[in-house]
Formats: sequence, structure tokens, C-alpha cells
Amino acid sequence: MSRVGVLALQGGFAAHAAALADLGHKPVEVRTAAELSRVDGLVLPGGESTTQLKLVASAGLRGALEAFVRSGRPVLATCAGLILCGRRVTDPEQPSFAWLDVDVSRNAWGRQLDSFEAVADGTNLPLVFIRAPRVLRTGSSVETVETFRGEPVLVREANVWGATFHPELTRDRRVHRDAFGGRPDESQERRTECNRLRVRRSGKRLRGAMRTSSSL
Repeated sequence: MSRVGVLALQGGFAAHAAALADLGHKPVEVRTAAELSRVDGLVLPGGESTTQLKLVASAGLRGALEAFVRSGRPVLATCAGLILCGRRVTDPEQPSFAWLDVDVSRNAWGRQLDSFEAVADGTNLPLVFIRAPRVLRTGSSVETVETFRGEPVLVREANVWGATFHPELTRDRRVHRDAFGGRPDESQERRTECNRLRVRRSGKRLRGAMRTSSSL
């Protein structure tokens, strides 16, 4: 599997590392340009976006991050990470990297006390919102992958994925798997194997019925 980096300057990077390990990847904490150059994908975790901007600048990582995104390697940005990636940030306005053609409103799903869990529209993907941003606008090149109450909560543009929620805080690894690949979901494997067994049993019953009918 791949070496997938997690930007480890501030925020909840440890939970992302655990999610990546669940999928068979080797998680790598990234704090320098040299460490970034040695990974095949990157997670920008949740945390405090203004603090993360300052730490990226002080670590001299901005240019290396820009080059990483241009290389086409996959990037997953969650919560504060999504704020960093947006084209325009409001409430309040702040600088951002503009890797995703989206407008983002900070903390728009509520403050810390308003944190909640939900399920995405039309799927069983679990959503954990903690001081979560809202996507106010998506550009024509942006794909909306998941919604909640009709609003985008997981988006993608080329190799960059952005989530307003925290997929790393659930047992569901679909978001990380979609972004970086990885070992299949065991429960899905079990369902697939059960379906194969049903098909084989049905085939045996059909062949048995055909032999019986031919002997009559």
C-alpha cells in the first residue's frame, strides 16, 4: 500500500493516521518539505485553520504543498483542512490556498457546543460535525460527492477532496478509501462472498433439477 502523509502541525492528525493504517497504508506525520516529498498522498486534518495557516508559513511549507497538489497526488482535506483549500473563506474572511473552487463559511454548522452526528442524504455514510464549515458555492469543475440536507458536505475537484465533517472519527473508512484506495471493507467482502455462495447454491439446485427432469 501507499505512504500517505498527514499534515501534523496542529489539529486531529492522529485519528487520520489510524484510519489510514486500517486501510493498510503507512501513515507518515508531515512537518517538513522533505517529509512531504516522500509520501504518495496527503491529509489536511481538522483543527484551527488560522493557526494552521501560520504554522504552514513558519515551516516554509506553502510552496511544497502547492507543488504537491500540482503533481496530481491525492489530497483529503477535512473541516479546517477544507477551509484552507477553499477559493474564498468567510465569517471571517481569511487567506486560503484555492485548490478547490468552493466558497466556505467557517463554523457555519455551529460552534463546539452545537456539534452533532448525522447521516448523508441517500446513503448510510456517517457524518460527525464539530465546528464544521459550510460549502456555500461550488464551481463547475467541482463534483459534489455527498450531501446533507441538500448541501454539499463532501466535494472533489481533480485530485483534491474536501469534507466539511470528520470521517476519521467514525469506523467507516469509505472517504479515506475513495481518496487513497486501500484494503476493501470487510463487511462488503462478506456480503460479496455471501452473494457468491447463493449463486453457487442456486446453480447446484438448477443443475440438480435439470438432471432430475432429464431422467423422467
